[in-house]
Amino acid sequence: MIQVYSRLELGWEWLQRFEGRSPLFACVLGFTATGLIPGISAAGATPADREYTAIADAEFLYNGPQPAPRYPLPPLQAGASPVLISRAVVAAQNIPVYLFNAGLLHPPSVPCIHLKGAPARCLTQGKALDYATVKHLLKQGLILGKKLAAQTPQGYLILGECVVGGTTTALAVLMALGWDAAGKVNSSYPTCNHDQKLAIVKAGLAKAVFLQETHELNCAPDPLEVVAAVGDPMQVVVAGMAIAASRTCGVLLAGGTQMLAVYALAQSIARTYTHPWQPDQVAIGTTRWVAEDPTGDTVGLAKLLNAPLLATQLNFTTSRYAQLRAYEQGYVKEGVGAGGCAIAAHLYQRWEQAKLIGAIEALAERLERVQSERIR
Repeated sequence: MIQVYSRLELGWEWLQRFEGRSPLFACVLGFTATGLIPGISAAGATPADREYTAIADAEFLYNGPQPAPRYPLPPLQAGASPVLISRAVVAAQNIPVYLFNAGLLHPPSVPCIHLKGAPARCLTQGKALDYATVKHLLKQGLILGKKLAAQTPQGYLILGECVVGGTTTALAVLMALGWDAAGKVNSSYPTCNHDQKLAIVKAGLAKAVFLQETHELNCAPDPLEVVAAVGDPMQVVVAGMAIAASRTCGVLLAGGTQMLAVYALAQSIARTYTHPWQPDQVAIGTTRWVAEDPTGDTVGLAKLLNAPLLATQLNFTTSRYAQLRAYEQGYVKEGVGAGGCAIAAHLYQRWEQAKLIGAIEALAERLERVQSERIR
C-alpha cells in the first residue's frame, strides 16, 4: 500500500518508526491570485470557482456531505476533489483535524484557526506578499508546530494544504532558491502545463529585485524574501510547522510538488535563520498519481532535494465511480493531504486497498445522495 521512491533507507525507517502510531492532521489553507490565471489549474472549472475551492474543501473535510453546504464542492474539469480521500480516512479512523487559515480570499465557513496572514498577489508581480506578513506567518508556523507536536509525542503530524495554483508558486520558490525544478513539477491536468507555468514564474522572478541583488552578491537568497516575492502564504506556515515539530515528533508533508517546495524552504529557513530541526523526522507523502506522473518528475525533484518521498499505492481503476476512475487518467492527482491521509490509513489501522476504496466510495455515495436530494 505504500512505496518509497527516494532516500529509500530513510523512507522505510520512517514508515517503521511510525507504524501503528496515531497521527494528527493539520491542513493549512491559502490563496494566490496566480490560481486565477486562465488555464493554470483544473482545481475548479473556472477562475470564479477556484476562488472558493479551498473553503469548499475545508467545509467538506470538517463536515462531510451535508444537505445544504454553504460552499458546495466546486465542479472540476474532471474527477472528484481529493478531499473525499482525506475525509474518508480521518472520519473512519478518528484522526483529529485542525484547519488553519494562512491567507484566504473569502472567510471559511467552518472552525478554523486564523493566522492573520493575507492572500497572495499573482506571482508575476514579483511582490506576492509583504515581507512583514511572511515573517509573521513563519513565527506562527513555528509556534503551532511546537504545540501540535506536543499533542502526539510518540506519533506524527500530517501537514496538508489547499492552495489552488500552488504547484506554480512551488516552482517559483524552488527556482528562486536555486533549484533546477523546471519541467519537474506536477499539475491537476493529465499533461502538466509546464510551458505556461515556467513563463509565469520567469515573469515573476524578473521583477523580484532582491534576486538580482543576490546574484550580484553571489550569495544564497533570503528564503523569506523568496516567499514574499513569488510564494504563497501556506508555504512558510507549513515550513515553520515542520521545522518546529520535527524536534519532538514525526512529520509527514502531505502533498507532491507543493510539499517538496516546502521541504526546500524549510531547509533554507533552518540554515539561514539557524532554527534547529531534525530533517530525518520529516518525509513527503503523496499519491501514486503524483509520484508516477509521466508528465512531471516528482521523483527526480525529491532526489535533487535529498528528500524521502513516499506514496500510497491507492488505485481507482476498478472503482464504480467515474469521478474516481478519472484519477487513473491523470486528473486531480493530489490535494488536501489526500496522499498523506491514505498513507496514514495503512500505517495506523493497517487498511488495505479494498477497505480504503470502500470507505472512499461509501463517502462518494453519501455525497451523491445528498446532492441529488438537494436538486429535487
